[in-house]
Amino acid sequence: MNLKQFYKLVLFAFLIPLFSSCFEVIEEISMRNDGTGDVVLTINLSQSRTKVASVMLLDSVQGYKVPSKQKIQQELSEAVAYLKKSEGISNVKSSSDFNNYIATISFTFKDVSNINNITKNILARQKIKATNTSSYSFNKIGKTFIRKYQPVATAKAEFNKLKTKDKAVFNGATYTSIYRFESPVTSTSNPASNVSKSKKAVMLKSSIMDLINGKTNVSNQIQLSK
Repeated sequence: MNLKQFYKLVLFAFLIPLFSSCFEVIEEISMRNDGTGDVVLTINLSQSRTKVASVMLLDSVQGYKVPSKQKIQQELSEAVAYLKKSEGISNVKSSSDFNNYIATISFTFKDVSNINNITKNILARQKIKATNTSSYSFNKIGKTFIRKYQPVATAKAEFNKLKTKDKAVFNGATYTSIYRFESPVTSTSNPASNVSKSKKAVMLKSSIMDLINGKTNVSNQIQLSK
């Protein structure tokens, strides 16, 4: 999923501009050979938890309304309700840790392409501009997992419209994708990929600023052992 779509999905990211640049976005997809799988999406602000806790006591910061814990829980519940109605999606769960400030949403899909439909629908519902186009596919016969990522030309221009303080929030932020498989990985197309010792997981980590500026492309074609 592209980052802006994911923020809307988790409905927790409107907190990020209030805190600091120390946050992490993590996308985990576990693929089974039959094409089904699981997704876990996480926003982790634990490195800034002391500052986050202080901000949560205020009504607003830098012109941003500070949501209550109850409001965050409500938004997560609404996201879960929406996902439960999505085609091919089941076992939807969410969690929020207000001690370490970590929010997650997880679900199971019948086909990885179901994720594409979700992000497309979320964009339409939220009426937001995409920062990139991102899609997933899995060839069960050829045992090939493909993640396509294409930055939108206007993404950097939209970012440049932000206030200086808001831009600084993203300086130390990171995005990590982790893809797990039942069969061993034989090759990956993205040179920044790291394959685990077990050969059954691929990780790719990037700074969010590099994604915004188009310096990093997280597209990947992962070939599994047949």
